[in-house]
Amino acid sequence: MYNADKLIELLELVPHPEGGYFREIYKSGITFSESTKQFENNQNLSTSIYFMLKETQVSLFHRLKSDEIWYFHFGSPLRVYFINQQGNLTVHLLGLDIKNGQKPQLIIPAGTIFGAEVIDKKLYTLLGCMVSPGFSYSDFKLFKRDELMARYPEYSEVICKLTKQ
Repeated sequence: MYNADKLIELLELVPHPEGGYFREIYKSGITFSESTKQFENNQNLSTSIYFMLKETQVSLFHRLKSDEIWYFHFGSPLRVYFINQQGNLTVHLLGLDIKNGQKPQLIIPAGTIFGAEVIDKKLYTLLGCMVSPGFSYSDFKLFKRDELMARYPEYSEVICKLTKQ
């Protein structure tokens, strides 16, 4: 298995605003032909990226207007935190140890606030992410700590772990 820095180089990954590294590998050539209330004109039907978190990196709490599916490739399993639109926190395990509750893919519904951490701090995690309708930074919201703490003080421990000041 490659070390994290070599894999970043080989896959030509770059830093992602939510944490970790990524590279877009697919963008549907088909776009919406008219605007909707939720999405812009000419938004791609779907997009896909490689996404990697190094050993101690986290995916910061963020939200998309689209559904997203994460596909585990290899490395450490991930602990993925969801805060749904009703304000309920759930924890999901992304990995290959299905017998112990991990799933090799995870569907993240549109509008969910979510973030993740590497479980085994000696390994990195490589996954694929597919967004439909396709990813656009205009549909991406990265949360600040004080914003989430004001709304969900009962989740302070995980909010502190998956946000910046």
